[in-house]
Amino acid sequence: QVQLVESGGGLVQAGGSLRLSCAASGSIDNIYAMSWYRQVPGKKRELVAGIMRGSSTNYADSVKGRFTISRDNTEKTLYLQMSDLKPEDTAVYYCNVIIDGLRMRYEYWGQGTQVTVSS
Repeated sequence: QVQLVESGGGLVQAGGSLRLSCAASGSIDNIYAMSWYRQVPGKKRELVAGIMRGSSTNYADSVKGRFTISRDNTEKTLYLQMSDLKPEDTAVYYCNVIIDGLRMRYEYWGQGTQVTVSS
């Protein structure tokens, strides 16, 4: 089992910055990918940024140049540095981890952290 706990959300004015953290614990060996998703009420959860095994990263077009995903050397903490925040970035942000098992991949989610950007 894997547990993911997000922190760092809050209320910020447009143009401001926040850094989200996701602390992973449990059986987190053999990570395939770690990602941040976000969701607003009535819409599908969308990928914001991901970091793969080997450290390649990918970002949603809407956040490129403003958000940076990273992780610590132990791969147990995932970060999302968010800059130049816009009201449309308001959402619940979720941490996601995919782990390679012997025969299949396992996916885990955190409980989410609210980010609210005021105009």
